[in-house]
Amino acid sequence: MGEEMKNSNTEDVTETLDNCVKYYTLEEITAHNTSKDTWLIIHDKVYDVSSFLEEHPGGEEVLLEQAGADATESFEDVGHSIDAREILLQYFIGELHMDDRGKNNSKEIYVSTSGESSSWTTWMIPAVAALIVGLVYRYYMLEHKSS
Repeated sequence: MGEEMKNSNTEDVTETLDNCVKYYTLEEITAHNTSKDTWLIIHDKVYDVSSFLEEHPGGEEVLLEQAGADATESFEDVGHSIDAREILLQYFIGELHMDDRGKNNSKEIYVSTSGESSSWTTWMIPAVAALIVGLVYRYYMLEHKSS
């Protein structure tokens, strides 16, 4: 009987946590585009970075250019570190409303934490190039010996 109470209690907490997320429309976010009130959308999450403007290593202008808009592409293009992504979490205020998510032209980003590349072209292209150079060298050497 005690286990039944724990299970229902856990489900209630999960529902409460899910319901605590605040959703903002694109229209609401767009209004927050000043140096004193700066919101950004990154991967459909909304961040209030107003207090971070002066601390941003790239300068506050970079953030102000994206203020009130989707900054996902710019954020990923710079290649922010894991530390920068962790700092971003403290400015999280909510998520972009589901109805507005399709309006964003954000790309899916895949981050690899390993130093290895999963692409076969990384080693295949140099190997093929070396083979071609070797064959061309051999062909010309045989041509010059026979002449």
